[in-house]
Amino acid sequence: MKEVIAIVRINMMNQTKQALTDCGVDAFFAHEAQGRGQGFVNPLLLAGAEQGYEEAAALLGEKGKLYPKRVLTAVVDDSMVKCVVETIINTNQTGKPGDGKVFVLPMSDAIRVRTGEAGLKAIS
Repeated sequence: MKEVIAIVRINMMNQTKQALTDCGVDAFFAHEAQGRGQGFVNPLLLAGAEQGYEEAAALLGEKGKLYPKRVLTAVVDDSMVKCVVETIINTNQTGKPGDGKVFVLPMSDAIRVRTGEAGLKAIS
């Protein structure tokens, strides 16, 4: 089993949920989050500041600003990882900074609380 964690844009949530369902993943969690990447600067903002727009210059000063995101978490069988990762990437990739990240972690076990089922039975 693997845990797939994806950070995506808020406006991509509906498409991502539908794409994951189409891939065969119906069970996952979504959390509200805030964060930022490695500090990229929007070129339009930079150009606006260079042209003397005060609003653009003020926004450039917000170096530590956090942006709203969504974090999706799904625990899947090893055989599903490639489909899940490719689905998330294909759905969220715009080619612009802020498209998100996908992390894949090993999951040693899962136990369904209601029945006590463990392993793959607990996530299917």
